[in-house]
Amino acid sequence: MPYINSKLTVKLSDQDKENLKSQMGEIIAAIPGKSEEWLMVSFDDNETIYFRGKKMEKAAFIEVKIFGTTERQYKNKVTDLICCLYEKELNIPKDSIYITFSEVSDWGFNGEMF
Repeated sequence: MPYINSKLTVKLSDQDKENLKSQMGEIIAAIPGKSEEWLMVSFDDNETIYFRGKKMEKAAFIEVKIFGTTERQYKNKVTDLICCLYEKELNIPKDSIYITFSEVSDWGFNGEMF
């Protein structure tokens, strides 16, 4: 079960959220064995983000959590795809987007552990 949370300085409309969520479903498939079917997505928009001591007008911090492990090449591909998406759709420059990956071995769902 992948989970992607985005903290953004920009305000998203419901349509923006729906569009980004759908495209994240395609992006997560770049990791073998992952799909939109089990993807959970959330957005924290209109947040204040500081970087290098300055308040950023356009910036994003994105957390990608996946059950199990994956090779770095797939994380790199997902990083590139998310950065391109946020630059294209939200005009957030790639150099103002940070992404972390967490590989989770213990993940609960539906009252039990996977």
